[in-house]
Amino acid sequence: MQARKSRGKRARGSRGLAALLLTAALWGSSFPAIKLAVTEVSPLTYTWARGALALLGLAPYLLLAARKGHVNREAARGGLITGSVYALALWLQGWGTAYTTASNSAFITGLNVIFVHVYTGLRARRYSKELAISLLLALTGLYLLTAPTGGLNIGDLLVLTSSFFWAAQIVLVDKYSRADAGVFAFFEMLPSLVFFLPDLVLGGWRAIGPRALAVLAYLGFFCGDLAFALQVLGQRYLSPAVSAVVLLLEPVFASMLAFAILGEVMQLVQAVGAALILAAMYSAYRGEGRPEQP
Repeated sequence: MQARKSRGKRARGSRGLAALLLTAALWGSSFPAIKLAVTEVSPLTYTWARGALALLGLAPYLLLAARKGHVNREAARGGLITGSVYALALWLQGWGTAYTTASNSAFITGLNVIFVHVYTGLRARRYSKELAISLLLALTGLYLLTAPTGGLNIGDLLVLTSSFFWAAQIVLVDKYSRADAGVFAFFEMLPSLVFFLPDLVLGGWRAIGPRALAVLAYLGFFCGDLAFALQVLGQRYLSPAVSAVVLLLEPVFASMLAFAILGEVMQLVQAVGAALILAAMYSAYRGEGRPEQP
């Protein structure tokens, strides 16, 4: 009986890891897309338009879920709370990325892992050696991989602020991960529409061109709807600290895509950085273990 329970827990952990790896892959493809989007539209337009397209993609699923009785107060409440944090993170990241490089944005966004690990240590009042090693490996690998340049500027500070909200988003998803993933993702996208009002009042809104619309659609449907549903599924079986390290593979996947699509060659130091992040994921996943499931 104990062996069967252990195998079941390992299987659930593996499913959670696979879901978060797919999430990281989708988010890794978002950095160059965000950079392109915010060169054509304002950060406010970027935030609400991306959210609106994501909602459009999830609307059919919400109707189907409502017919099956899967739309409940917990999913709606959790999605709206998490979505408020997500919208702020998205806006600050997009605003900051307009004034810094994509590599700087990727590195600073990844610093959310520090905030998540601090939260884990404070909440549990303990912090394992394996998690500490994974954090050190992850941050070293992230720095080597992204090779951030220059001193701090306003863009970097804005992205740094966004990383705090990204950390809060990971923690909140853990809290509400039992909700229907698609329903939760729909309500998570709703608060981003609030940014339409200041965009309209400040006069920053203008017609969105075809290229920007295509980029925003990709960010909304794939890096939004699909990625966030996978994140909810993955965090059902992995703790926030482990999840944050796994999601730090975003820039690794971004580099792989740059190689596959753009023909960019990964330098030796970047390859070492990617390897360190993979080692960090292994240390966190194997060392901390998976939380018990009811």
